[in-house]
Amino acid sequence: MTQTPKPKKHLSFTALRQSLSRHVRSLADPRHPGKRQYSQHDALLSAFACMFFQDPSLAQFQKRMEEGRHKNNLRSLFDVQAIPSDNQLRDILDPIPSESLAPVFADYYERMRRHKHLEAYAILPGMLMCVIDGTDYHSSSSVHCPCCLQSQHRNGTVTYRHAVLQGAIMHPDQKQVIPLMPEAIHNSDGQDKQDCESNATKRFVRRLHQAHPRQTFLVVGDGLMSHQPLIETTLNEGMHYLFVLKPGDHAYLMDWLAAYTDWPSHTWQDDKGRTHHYRWQQNVPLNGRADSVQVNYLEYQLINAQGKVTYRNSWVTDLPIKLDNVVDLARAGRCRWKIENECFNTLKNQGYHIEHNYGHGQQHLSYNMYLLTLLAFFMHQIFELTDKQYQACRQKSNSKAYLWECLRGTIRIVVLPSWEVLLDMFLFPDNYCLVSDKG
Repeated sequence: MTQTPKPKKHLSFTALRQSLSRHVRSLADPRHPGKRQYSQHDALLSAFACMFFQDPSLAQFQKRMEEGRHKNNLRSLFDVQAIPSDNQLRDILDPIPSESLAPVFADYYERMRRHKHLEAYAILPGMLMCVIDGTDYHSSSSVHCPCCLQSQHRNGTVTYRHAVLQGAIMHPDQKQVIPLMPEAIHNSDGQDKQDCESNATKRFVRRLHQAHPRQTFLVVGDGLMSHQPLIETTLNEGMHYLFVLKPGDHAYLMDWLAAYTDWPSHTWQDDKGRTHHYRWQQNVPLNGRADSVQVNYLEYQLINAQGKVTYRNSWVTDLPIKLDNVVDLARAGRCRWKIENECFNTLKNQGYHIEHNYGHGQQHLSYNMYLLTLLAFFMHQIFELTDKQYQACRQKSNSKAYLWECLRGTIRIVVLPSWEVLLDMFLFPDNYCLVSDKG
């Protein structure tokens, strides 16, 4: 019988799922003991299973399997003892504080760090790049809750939104991105002014340092980030920054730079005949205030073989810009698109149903569903990086969508003892003789 490699013990499906289960079971349950027909664990893990298998209807399939066979894959794979209905699941998840899931993200991150899987993500020696950006995951003209952001339109209508400031560890040479616990952009009781991305970014940076105090981060963001309050917050937390600088937003800085006649620069040509040109200045004032922060300015142009500029961008950073790091810094700045393409686009358009309305709730339900989807995505990224069995399945299937379609189809008709057996069945179906209940 053909064998597949065993997964890394501390990064296996079982280890990661057990970590999630232990944490959920440690949470306080505010419900009256007499009204706890279903545990928080069973509700949360049932929802997580839907996100993990990228199937919003998973709970319904598994409920029918439970009724017909008195056993199901929610029990064998996710340790769910009693399956709540969709409405019961929503009622249980709505009051669970979303911040209570933050330690799970930190635990998964630490498991990767301890086993050296984050070393390949160092953008500079000892430094990881954390790219941050905001995104909406719920929008409606009618469904809303007290936490919703509101956009007033000229015709008198209102759009209600949920948004997050998301961060992820990434590297130009690594396809996989490592999501971190996001920061919700939402309104709260007693809040006079509506929450915004800038305030959420400050909170995110502070919490990132609290969660990983020994890690040195380079925080990378768009032009909304390149302003003094956020730069000062980032520096105060012991982090470095690399923020896009839009010339139109920083007239004082651009006037200052225009006075320079001597620019340090670096130019090289790649094997496609394209020219990469960098130039920079150190210690220039960000604005005209007396207490203006001093920044280092980097400008980059990509010129094709015909002499046309096909890409141009500029950034500000606190890191000294030198010949030996200018290429890496520009690559880090250009890598920012990955959070939109490899993270947000994947979550929205490649099977994770991040914008699907699983139920809005009145407290934390909508955000909790987002976090569970993000944790499922996190586990899948870990498997793509570390699990040779999962990697073999990806290689055999050619398409990730086809792989998950096959896995979902299998769990609907076969009760499996483990995740590893499910993958092994996909890799070597001839090793298994599937017999129906009647057979």
